[in-house]
Amino acid sequence: MKLAAIDIGSNAVRCQISNVLNQNGNVIFKRVEYVRYPIRFGEDVFNTGYISEYKIQKFIKLLHAFKLLLDVHDVNYHMICATSAMRSSENAPEILNRVREVLGMEIEVIDGETEAELINKVIVNFLDERNYLHIDVGGGSTEFNIYVNREKMASQSFEQGSIRHMHGVDSEELWNKMRHWIEENTRKYHLSRAIGTGGNINKIYDLSGKLGGKPIFRKQIEEIVAQIGSLSMQERMTELLLNPDRADVILPAAEIYLSAMKWAKLESMLVPAVGLKDGMLHALYEQHYPERFIISNIS
Repeated sequence: MKLAAIDIGSNAVRCQISNVLNQNGNVIFKRVEYVRYPIRFGEDVFNTGYISEYKIQKFIKLLHAFKLLLDVHDVNYHMICATSAMRSSENAPEILNRVREVLGMEIEVIDGETEAELINKVIVNFLDERNYLHIDVGGGSTEFNIYVNREKMASQSFEQGSIRHMHGVDSEELWNKMRHWIEENTRKYHLSRAIGTGGNINKIYDLSGKLGGKPIFRKQIEEIVAQIGSLSMQERMTELLLNPDRADVILPAAEIYLSAMKWAKLESMLVPAVGLKDGMLHALYEQHYPERFIISNIS
């Protein structure tokens, strides 16, 4: 059986196709195809309030390519979700209708709470008995979740992300609200470690040379951020091999991760390299095979 998730974010659109395998009673999601395209909806929406016609046409072509890819792979079920930029775009209803009419594809625009719940489906597999602050930074929004004994105790979404922050589409009031929420929950739940998701923290983790499963320390993140900040955009691409759409947003995203860790007085972070698309695949499996209990691995 094959499942597919298409995640339409503020910075990029991702399509992942996975085989679902049963291995000694465990359900394993084995990636067979992954495509990421930096559509940058957030640059349009957070500056003008709507998505340009140029990007709409490019987006429809991209979804058409994904539709063909799903057909070639004989995907059984798929899910398409859009997040912060589409939530905020004034012409989102028009775009959804055009996609439906041209391609027959249905896009679900999800709120921050739903986004966090989907990510929760995979994050819990990486937690232990510690009390965790989960930080998920996207292009347009940031989700915080509190876990105690692998159970979610609190959750909050803020319309703050790497692209919004890069373009100055945020405010001191918003930062203060984020800080207040984290400090209040830190006192309440006595947090001891962070867990980070999102493409930028994944890249920082890779640059640290850490092996999967090992935590990265806040001091190490700060050192990598200082290294990146000392380089020009061109040097970030040639020396660190960052894609252009990663080279400019990685520092704004890092500031959010580091600020959250400082407010929570946390010194270490797990970086499991999973995200919304993985949670969407789990949700698809639960929807179509609810009688099966999931003990999953992701690769």
